[in-house]
Amino acid sequence: MKVLRFLKNNKQFTVFLLLALAIAAIAVFAPWIAPRDPYDAVMSDSLKEPGSTYVWGTDKLGRDVLSRVIYGTRSSLTMTLCLVAVIFVVGTAFGILAGYFGGAVDAVIMRIADMMISFPGLVLAIAIAGLLGPNMVNAVIAISAVSWTKYARLARSMVLKIKQNLYIEAAVVTGTKRGSIIMKYVIPNMITTMVVTAATDIGTMMLELASLSFLGFGAQAPTPEWGLMLNEGRTYISKAPWLMIYPGIAIVVVVVVFNMLGDSIRDILDPKQE
Repeated sequence: MKVLRFLKNNKQFTVFLLLALAIAAIAVFAPWIAPRDPYDAVMSDSLKEPGSTYVWGTDKLGRDVLSRVIYGTRSSLTMTLCLVAVIFVVGTAFGILAGYFGGAVDAVIMRIADMMISFPGLVLAIAIAGLLGPNMVNAVIAISAVSWTKYARLARSMVLKIKQNLYIEAAVVTGTKRGSIIMKYVIPNMITTMVVTAATDIGTMMLELASLSFLGFGAQAPTPEWGLMLNEGRTYISKAPWLMIYPGIAIVVVVVVFNMLGDSIRDILDPKQE
């Protein structure tokens, strides 16, 4: 009953949570939802217009666009969630170390962060992905390398504020180990803000992954991934515009849903709203 009451009182959160769950369900059940095999090429049906046989048309190899977009949900969403998890864990960990221990540790971590921030993020990610080689795993590594700084700086500022509380000083005086202080007092008081930040970044990270795939540094053919599908369709934009329209709509819808879900979570958990 409490859950139902909570969902009823937070209608915006409920709506976008249901939409996010629907997107996740499409990714999980893609093999049962997709009408055709996304890798099945039928050259005789190349660039077929949307119709009764192929609802969203076909690409240059005669592959069903609808099936590829549905399977693209799986690859795009999975890699985006992995990316957010990586930068969340790495950035938060470095931020806690810098903020709590200070001194040389703080100086080294923050100078590295400043160095990463001084470069345009996407340009640096392209350079890293180019050095590592074009695939989705390397794209995640490349974007993680330039995105963790946001979480590190936020975590550091929160740790510095938490350290000023009397209960931290009391724990130090009583001989509590640093690891215990961090686990029992520091992390619980900052984790909510960090989780909200991660939730609001899902849409942005998905766009960055799609951008790398569009530029040829992310997913590689024949993987059904939305950024790659946009790249493959741009050559035929005048002859077969559906090759870019449907993957583009999928990206917009998913990004908007997760951005709004993140905003809803922030509104609910923001202490200033209480």
